[in-house]
Amino acid sequence: MATLAVTRRFDLTDAQWATLEPLLPAPKRSGRPPLFGKRQLIDGIRWRVRTGAPWRDVPPCYGSWPAVYALFRRFARAGTWQQILTALQALADAAGRITWDVSVDSTTVRAHQHAAGARKRGIYRPSRPAAIMALSRPIMLWGARAVD
Repeated sequence: MATLAVTRRFDLTDAQWATLEPLLPAPKRSGRPPLFGKRQLIDGIRWRVRTGAPWRDVPPCYGSWPAVYALFRRFARAGTWQQILTALQALADAAGRITWDVSVDSTTVRAHQHAAGARKRGIYRPSRPAAIMALSRPIMLWGARAVD
């Protein structure tokens, strides 16, 4: 299959595609060739993920949006994206392009001084248990005289 000319700034280059293509799963069915190439559809997926636009707004140069979405979902359900990531990380690690150093930061995040001990809205917690409160109802002076 002939390679597509890279016309957009963020599309895959020929070198990137040469690295990615062997990692993609082989097509399972024979018959009529697809309308859109995998490189075109993957560029559409990358465009959509990069911009955050709805699937329906994928530009037509990347193929129809249902085809772009179908490939994305099919790869997501099959775990293909994770396999591709793992394989690309292994290739980069073998080439020495990944540093696996771990950085631990000891920054402490504190709440504002006025935030400590404030009563929560909507939650009433009496200071005494309910049973004690029921037994020790306040007796008013005028109520006590009327009972006598």
